[in-house]
Amino acid sequence: MSYYHELRQVFDDLALWVALRHEQGVAVAPVMRRFEKELKKAQAAMHKAAPTGKLLKKEPNDLASIKALRPEGPRRLWAKLNMVGLAERMKGAWLGRAAACTLGAPVENWSIANMERLAARCKMKFPPTDYWKQHPWPDEVRYNVSAMSDYLKGNMTCVPVDDDLTYTLLGLLILEEYGPAFTVKDVGRAWLKYLPMACTAEHVALENLRAGVPASRAGEKNNPFQEWIGADIRSDPWGYAAPGWPEKAAELAYRDAYLSHRQNGVYGEMYFSAAIAAAFAVKDPVDALEIALTEIPKECRLARDVRWALAVGPKLKDWRKARAAVDEHFKGMSSVHTNNNACLTIFGLFLGKCDFTATIGMTVAMGLDNDCTAATAGSILGAVIGAHGIPEHWWKPFRNRTRTYLNGKPWFSNMDIVARFVAVARRVW
Repeated sequence: MSYYHELRQVFDDLALWVALRHEQGVAVAPVMRRFEKELKKAQAAMHKAAPTGKLLKKEPNDLASIKALRPEGPRRLWAKLNMVGLAERMKGAWLGRAAACTLGAPVENWSIANMERLAARCKMKFPPTDYWKQHPWPDEVRYNVSAMSDYLKGNMTCVPVDDDLTYTLLGLLILEEYGPAFTVKDVGRAWLKYLPMACTAEHVALENLRAGVPASRAGEKNNPFQEWIGADIRSDPWGYAAPGWPEKAAELAYRDAYLSHRQNGVYGEMYFSAAIAAAFAVKDPVDALEIALTEIPKECRLARDVRWALAVGPKLKDWRKARAAVDEHFKGMSSVHTNNNACLTIFGLFLGKCDFTATIGMTVAMGLDNDCTAATAGSILGAVIGAHGIPEHWWKPFRNRTRTYLNGKPWFSNMDIVARFVAVARRVW
């Protein structure tokens, strides 16, 4: 599949020629006005050319149609909320997510070669088995809150800030403030109240909300990021809220995802929310991944790609080959797309074989949007094995504290997060 990356080269070359001729005194403005006019026409045409026909039938955006296209599935794994070991598994899910995200954040989207060089400089194993000891830019500040040094071994005093974790806590606030029957409009209200900033699809949706665009349309207006990973990383609160009930988790995820995403972007959040919910009721994370596949349209692109990953996963013996398989299968796709990163998350869980350190280390090592992929893998595995299955060097440095960039909610207690999600689960069930 061509992604028309050659367009970028055309634009880059054009910018260089425009600069040169401008410096030489050539009147470039008339040419550029014509070019800009034609470019805007092409942009509008692409925006207007939404999926129709067969594709739209396979990949609808409304929940009723999505549900109608699902394969048969268990829908819920318990007859009633199973409280036995729930707090322990909830603690494992949250700490697993926090640890994996914190490991991946300093090397987010890095190449494998650059991560290997950092590991060599730190005299660490690779894939990593502990937090990074050094970073090339220790003073870099993330989300206007945490310096990169706060993510490093020996410096860490809390779960440092990250969007993957902040959205989990925003989901908790939505559930507490609006209840399990919250609407897309309620999600929009919460974003306006708590989010000072966002990225890609979330940034577009937030700016649309601020401009008065209704929540029902905020995710589709001027938003070319509709199928990127941003909704996927918001999966966890809905899985935590509906443990053992993947159908309910996917339904909650749909209402959150629809604010900023469409089609496979929405399905990504539904899929991993269902997987996390199922993880509370199974003994193997792969079982959760397979159950979750029954909560999205059977013939959508994400379902097709997940089936591919589930078929390839058992045959993989090496994380490098896993990354190579994803590169080949998704040649040209953005490194922050939902589908390719979903497959890396799945491969990390296969390769890790229920060993927490191996799972998150290899998932980070495979790259792409690796704080996101590792965080999801850590959350799923943590829900399966519980906090007792996570070595203490991953969570002890957190000192029971998490930082966010939410307006008015800069700090959370980790044990309070766990207790509050258990309370929300009682309410949902």
